Amino acid sequence: MKVGLAGFGNVGRDLAKRLGAGVIPEMELVAVTARDLVKAEAAARDISPGLRVVTLAELPALCDVVVECATADSFAEIARAVLEAGKMLICVSAGGVPSCPDLVEMARRHGGRVRVASGAMPGLDIIRCAAEGTIRKVHLKSRIKPSSMAHEPYVLERGHDFDKRPPTEPILIFEGTAGVAAGHFPRHFNVAVSLSLAGIGFDRTTVEIWIDPDIAGAIHQVELEGDDIGLTLTSRNRPSENPRTSRIVAPSIIAALRAMVAPVVSGS
Repeated sequence: MKVGLAGFGNVGRDLAKRLGAGVIPEMELVAVTARDLVKAEAAARDISPGLRVVTLAELPALCDVVVECATADSFAEIARAVLEAGKMLICVSAGGVPSCPDLVEMARRHGGRVRVASGAMPGLDIIRCAAEGTIRKVHLKSRIKPSSMAHEPYVLERGHDFDKRPPTEPILIFEGTAGVAAGHFPRHFNVAVSLSLAGIGFDRTTVEIWIDPDIAGAIHQVELEGDDIGLTLTSRNRPSENPRTSRIVAPSIIAALRAMVAPVVSGS
C-alpha cells in the first residue's frame, strides 16, 4: 500500500522516518507535500534521497492513502484534493473538520473515506460503541500548559498575558460546547472535534478548558453517561519536540495505518 504525507513538519518528518524504516512492511511511503516545497525537499533529502516531494494536486494519484499532518487551516484544502480523487484520508487536524461542512457528502460522492487518528484523545473506540445506543452526556475537561495557549487570540482578548504574568494556579478560560471550543482554538482542540464525531456531536458535547501551570503536558478527561455504559477516561500527554504537539500523535497515525493492513486488529 502506497502512502503519502500532506504536511511535513515535526509529525510528518517523524512519520517519514518510521515508515522509511519499515515499521509497517506492507506500506511504502512514496511522496510528501507541504506549503513550502523547497523546505520540504531539503528535509526529505535528509530522511531518504528517493522520497518525492510533489504538489498537493499531484499527491493523491501517487497514493492509496494520504495522511494529513498539517494544520486545521489546511485541512479543507487537503481533504478536498484527496477525497475528490476517491482516496483514503487519515487526518490529524480534526479541528479543521468544521471548516469542511461538505466532507461527508464529498467522500460519498467520490468514493473516498476519512479516518480521524485518535492522537491525544482517549477511548474513542468505546465512545463509538456507546453511540450505537443512547448517550445522555459527554463532557471534556482539558488542562493545558500556559505556554501552549499564551498567544491564542481568545486568551489575549480576555486580558491574559501568560508570558508577562504566568499563572500560579489553574485558571478556567473556557466553558461551552465542543463546536464553540473548536472555533476558538482550532490548533488545540482536535480532541473536542474527535470526541464529538465519535459521540453525540458538536452541540451536545460540553467542554471546560483550564490553564494549569503545574503539568508537563495536556491532560484530557472525558465523562460519559449512556444507557449501555458510563465512562471516565483520562489521558496524560507528553509533549513532543514541538511543545504544542503530543508525542502520541505520530504513533496514533502509525496505529491507524497498521490497522488497514494487519490480519488481526484489536478494537472496533
